[in-house]
Amino acid sequence: MSRIDARDDRPTPQAAFLTEDALAVLRFAADALEAGLAAALVTLVRIDGGSARPLGAQMAVREDGLYCGVISGGCVEAAAAHEALNVIHTDRDRDIVYGQGSPWIDIVLPCGGGIVLNIHKLRSAQPLLAVLSATAQRQPAGLGYHAESQTLCHLSGATQTGWTENVFEAGYRPTTRVIVFGRSAAIDTTARIAQAAGYEVHTHDGAHRCADGALIDADSAVVLLYHDLERELPVLEAALKAAPFYIGALGSDRTHQRRTALLTQRGLSPDDIARIKAPIGIFPKARDAVSLAFSVMADIALARGQQASS
Repeated sequence: MSRIDARDDRPTPQAAFLTEDALAVLRFAADALEAGLAAALVTLVRIDGGSARPLGAQMAVREDGLYCGVISGGCVEAAAAHEALNVIHTDRDRDIVYGQGSPWIDIVLPCGGGIVLNIHKLRSAQPLLAVLSATAQRQPAGLGYHAESQTLCHLSGATQTGWTENVFEAGYRPTTRVIVFGRSAAIDTTARIAQAAGYEVHTHDGAHRCADGALIDADSAVVLLYHDLERELPVLEAALKAAPFYIGALGSDRTHQRRTALLTQRGLSPDDIARIKAPIGIFPKARDAVSLAFSVMADIALARGQQASS
């Protein structure tokens, strides 16, 4: 079925809200099913050339036409939602192509490439709820779409996004947690930017409140904005044991040399100490609070992206 086959009495797709948060998309779809509404999951399953979004990007579309999520640069979402309504009506999953190789010459991707979207009519909320439950407990999870049987299943544990034979697997990780320590003016600014990015944020002005590493996990970024090496050492030790994806500490190269000497005296190895990004941030000598906060958050975003692609 093509776009011209869509019935005129079907609802006009409209964005319920704008989000690139994969877990928010799953929640939207699960809520629809639990409310008795039919829904479809649209997944980017192949990229030819360039693409505005990574493999595995998703949208969720309800039978009333409301949708959320982004699978391109905003140029195909409404058309994909129309196709999802057709899939919901016919009860038959399908793949569609946009851009290079597509039969629809009026939809051109700015990047010049081509994308393949799989549209799956959701039969059960359980796989989605299982992923949402796992990530809420700070555990990675995945969804596996079986192309031949057109079924969706929950995958436990860390999942690499991509094809495994005839199954497309999409991986999900818990919300990025940013834990900021220190007593400088940059703490509040850094926290506000992190919250605006959709991260879970914790701030502490005393090392003893998180020195045991209870909040720190593999999906956490630990930011130390102290001007006191002795105060930050317990946090650094706890963070290195907990293995977050990012550890950054304020200070100059000379300060970090002193930090390294103190940590070595405490028995930490050179490999452990090398995991600390110091000076913190993507550009040096950010002296005012706003510049420092942007520098730190950009560094965290870069590290998170590298973690997702590894």
